[in-house]
Amino acid sequence: MGGRQLKASVAVIAAGLALAVTAAHGQSAAPTTGPITVPSFVLPYSTYNAPETVALFDRMRALPQLPPNASIPEMRAYYDVQNTDRVKRMRAMYDVKVTDITIGGVHVQRVLPSAGVAAANRGRVLVNLHGGAFMWGANSGALAEAIPIAAVGRIEVLTVDYRLGPENRFPAATEDVIAVYKALLGKYPARAIGIYGCSAGGGLTAQSVAWMIDKKIPVPGAIGTFCASLVDLGGDSAYFAAAATGQVPSPATMPKLISIPYFAGARADDPMVFPGLSPAIVKRFPPTLLISGTRDFALSSVLHSNELLRAAGVKTELRVWDGMPHAFFVDPEAAESKQAYQAIVDFFAANLVAK
Repeated sequence: MGGRQLKASVAVIAAGLALAVTAAHGQSAAPTTGPITVPSFVLPYSTYNAPETVALFDRMRALPQLPPNASIPEMRAYYDVQNTDRVKRMRAMYDVKVTDITIGGVHVQRVLPSAGVAAANRGRVLVNLHGGAFMWGANSGALAEAIPIAAVGRIEVLTVDYRLGPENRFPAATEDVIAVYKALLGKYPARAIGIYGCSAGGGLTAQSVAWMIDKKIPVPGAIGTFCASLVDLGGDSAYFAAAATGQVPSPATMPKLISIPYFAGARADDPMVFPGLSPAIVKRFPPTLLISGTRDFALSSVLHSNELLRAAGVKTELRVWDGMPHAFFVDPEAAESKQAYQAIVDFFAANLVAK
């Protein structure tokens, strides 16, 4: 870079910093108290996203949108179409065997790598709790979370078909997870079992661990709470993520887990619903992997959960991918998804004991 170009670049950076400082100190015509009004602007994809990730975003944006007032059956059908397509694409990339079994009286899908479970993992097992707002995500949605982990990690993954709302209410899903987990304790030591989930499954993972602590059941060796965790949704990301994914942010549409049908009648101050409310429970959590993206509406709750865990002395690993939306890794083609799969596999390998 020549001298003139360098000086010009420095001048541009300095001007940008000056504008940022001016805005930060309220030296503008904008109000200096109360909520901040953000003018309209065009937001490009992250400059850190790989070309295949950008292509995936374009493809997803072109899909038919769910009607605003869709019924629950319509939502289930809509997401099943998307998840079925994801599973088809995953099975072309990852060779696994899937069987339907029953554990503890609960339907479970067992996902095994066709290459066989690695020697180091023969005494370990992972339990997946699928996402879907506690209303959808069974079968195809569950397999989209289980297939790549089983294949990349060469480990057995059991994905739990827990009861959903609105037909069922809290704590039905937790009870199903506990039934499966207690049955597994007859075969594996707790420290050889890992539990992970995304979105609703991330929240359910935390709720299940809180239930174990409350009922004096040994906690698993490690857990993963992805795109949801120990607290209800809130914070900056509930607003920013809506704008970053092409929606209009508004307090009326800010997502809250406690407002979904599955939690009808549950209390927002119940640590069995939001374990982050109880320091005594949080400090007994096992090592926890937390995953999110900068355009995930749950990012703030994941960050806050991580801080609660760390303050309680719990070992955590926080991974956040730039430019990525909620539950981004259910689409397998993106480089960021593959990085997330490896992060999950590595975390459990490092924190679970062999049987």
